[in-house]
Amino acid sequence: MEATENLNSIYISDKAKIKVLNLMSESGVAKDDSYFLRVGVVGGGCSGLSYKMDFDNEVKPMDQVFEDKGVKIVTDLKSFLYLVNTELEFSDGLNGKGFYFNNPNASRSCGCGESFAV
Repeated sequence: MEATENLNSIYISDKAKIKVLNLMSESGVAKDDSYFLRVGVVGGGCSGLSYKMDFDNEVKPMDQVFEDKGVKIVTDLKSFLYLVNTELEFSDGLNGKGFYFNNPNASRSCGCGESFAV
């Protein structure tokens, strides 16, 4: 099921989708439909807040569930307040390799791209 373009969601770029699906396959959870990508925000990092990502298969009562480009993305309610309308991106260029969040809510982020402030 493809998500329609709507406000107040979490999105994933085409490159990030490919990388997430590859990592799920390498982890052995790709064939299990109960697994999804969990994203969140925790205190810490140079700018005050840091992103976290993992594969999970347990949706908690206050979780927010989204689907974009066929990828199920879940976050807790508190993290969603910081991640609303954020897009998960992936870069494999010369300037760095890895996932990063294109977060319109961040007022500043650190040089490593792993932490931010609002």
